[in-house]
Amino acid sequence: MKRRTPFLAAACLGFAGGLFLAWLPANAQERFDHQVRNLFFAGFSGDTESLQKGMKACEDVLAANPNHAEALVWHGGGLMLMAGDAFRKKQANAMELWTKGLAEMQKAVELEPRNIGVRIPRGAVLLTSSRFTPKEVGAPLLETGLADYEATLELQAAHFDKLGTHPRGELLFGLAEGYSRAGKLDKARQYFERILRDLPETGYARRATLWLETKSLPADQTGCIGCHVPSKSN
Repeated sequence: MKRRTPFLAAACLGFAGGLFLAWLPANAQERFDHQVRNLFFAGFSGDTESLQKGMKACEDVLAANPNHAEALVWHGGGLMLMAGDAFRKKQANAMELWTKGLAEMQKAVELEPRNIGVRIPRGAVLLTSSRFTPKEVGAPLLETGLADYEATLELQAAHFDKLGTHPRGELLFGLAEGYSRAGKLDKARQYFERILRDLPETGYARRATLWLETKSLPADQTGCIGCHVPSKSN
């Protein structure tokens, strides 16, 4: 039986993150995330068998190359999901899974800090995880996730305006909403105002307007918008 988890939004953002690489040349399009993302998306939605297949695909790559950064970051995200389930079930290995998942994602970023295919998946997982953890645990996750998104924005600065509505919106909204939760309201306001300028008449702009009026968003207005659908539906 499939069961939704709090990490569904992380999956949504993480797989949407693949869209951030749409500017790469055609010969670079066969990316690692294309090999595993649908398995992880299903796994993060509660499909245990698909998650296991995704983890196995990562483990096969890592057996041949332990320093494969993208395999590490996806595998680490899977471990974080498993840790969340283990904590809810009060299993003894929960902290071990959590620690190992964080370590694998950190190693991935250390190996390839300028790889968007590494920074976006980790950032998405950490930003979402920070919503479901005690403040003393969630605060550093939030800070690191925001740093990943800031790094991505910097790496894409030269061509950011050429990306589609969804990838631009997810990145800018992730930054805006994350800074809001971090209590950095000036930074949040800057990104929400940028959303209004760059993405008018979209779901992102509607959320930005609401935040600018109230300085907060309801929980059902903080997740991914329009995953895997045309941007016009936003």
